[in-house]
Amino acid sequence: MYAQSYQATQAVTEGPRQTEYRLFALVTRALMDVEDHEYSDKEFYGAVDWNRRLWSTLQFDLAADDNLLPDELKAKLLSLAIWVDKHSSLAMKGRVKIGPLISVNRSIMEGLT
Repeated sequence: MYAQSYQATQAVTEGPRQTEYRLFALVTRALMDVEDHEYSDKEFYGAVDWNRRLWSTLQFDLAADDNLLPDELKAKLLSLAIWVDKHSSLAMKGRVKIGPLISVNRSIMEGLT
């Protein structure tokens, strides 16, 4: 009951940028929590996959005809989304660290503030 009331209030008071920031903060915290885990660890895989799904969703939104961001910004963000996907795949195979994913997310969060 309380959770539903909170979610309803949050939906009314939180704008799209705040929602995006909050989601990036949650995903980034999950990545930070598993940064030192082995790549085969279930939590590690889950956090990296969650981050990749977030960026995949953003990629889909950026490619939509009704996206109002300037074309140059969309192109840069789409390029980042593609990089995140590739880096995530390598991280899940243990070939690279996830620190760069955390850095990219933090940069996006700074831009949203």
